[in-house]
Amino acid sequence: MASSVGGIPTTYHNQSDPNAASSRDFYTGLGLAISSSLFIGTSFIVKKKGLLRVAKRAGVRAGQGGYAYLKEWLWWAGMISMIVGEIANFSAYAFAPAILVTPLGALSVLVSAILSSYFLDEKQNLHGKVGCILSLIGSTVLVIHAPQEEEVDSIEELEAKLIEPGFIVYAVFVLLLAFILIWHFGPKYGKSNILVYIAICSLIGSLSVMGCKGIGIVLKQTLRGDSQIANPVAWGLIITVLTCATTQINYLNKALDIFNTSLVTPIYYVMFTLLTIIASAILFKEWKAMNAKDTIGAICGVLTIIFGVFLLHAFKNVKFSLKDLNLFPNPKKKIGRIQDGAEAMLMRNVETGGDEGDDDEEEETHFTTNHVNHT
Repeated sequence: MASSVGGIPTTYHNQSDPNAASSRDFYTGLGLAISSSLFIGTSFIVKKKGLLRVAKRAGVRAGQGGYAYLKEWLWWAGMISMIVGEIANFSAYAFAPAILVTPLGALSVLVSAILSSYFLDEKQNLHGKVGCILSLIGSTVLVIHAPQEEEVDSIEELEAKLIEPGFIVYAVFVLLLAFILIWHFGPKYGKSNILVYIAICSLIGSLSVMGCKGIGIVLKQTLRGDSQIANPVAWGLIITVLTCATTQINYLNKALDIFNTSLVTPIYYVMFTLLTIIASAILFKEWKAMNAKDTIGAICGVLTIIFGVFLLHAFKNVKFSLKDLNLFPNPKKKIGRIQDGAEAMLMRNVETGGDEGDDDEEEETHFTTNHVNHT
């Protein structure tokens, strides 16, 4: 039903439908998004456990180009968990708005980090924890301020967008960069630099998400009675998704096999989210409607993500915890340390014969002062 308010046409949908239906859809999407994060976050840990079991059996590891993990049931359990999570995430978009579903994907990072500390004994220092939080906050801020995608209802509309110069340039750039990483940088630096394999997964993954959105449009159009089974574009989308997903899984396994899970998960999430938003913006022309507030918010989100990833990656080998900050020092302990230092100095003087003189007094004064300063 349409009406006019102040000369501006306004459209109202489903006014006869009670608010209960909208509320039910909202909570259905919310439940699917949360369950998706739980399944995906758990899948990282289960797959890592499977890869570790394969390594213990002296098989060729995934990071060395082996595929022995395909015979490990625990890895398949993790893979099934990830598939269920992705299906739940895909379904969530049909019920709840993207502004709700996409940020909730960050919960999978938290789930993975918590479970890895219990089941894989992978500890994060204070820098890693702060970096993880910053990465999630930045990704959430970026998604919140990103505009909604332009609605596409048919495969014909999607086909017209797929052949636009902007998306073609992006797709070619992603494929070229992925091939360079796979054939040149992967063999040389893949086992020492965590970003190589994760970059491959994220680049290819951004195209697979666009393919999944296209398949969703095909399914909706087919369910409305307009069958697209014979449409070559539909089959092209399916082949693209299968190829990208296979490549993505292969290199994600290599990254999980070589590097710490608590590092792989958040970095992969951040990079994958950024590239997916960029690909979706180019394909669906989302950024045309951005105002100044959303622009500033998006920039702040990107900068926060960069700082978070830097903390995660640059200080991963530094052993530093909240206790090392010494926010609430104990004065008694400090006095005890000074007294212990004085006793040690006296014992040293006794052992060396207790020489007298101005030089000795200056030496003792200097030693005491330095010790107090250090404590």
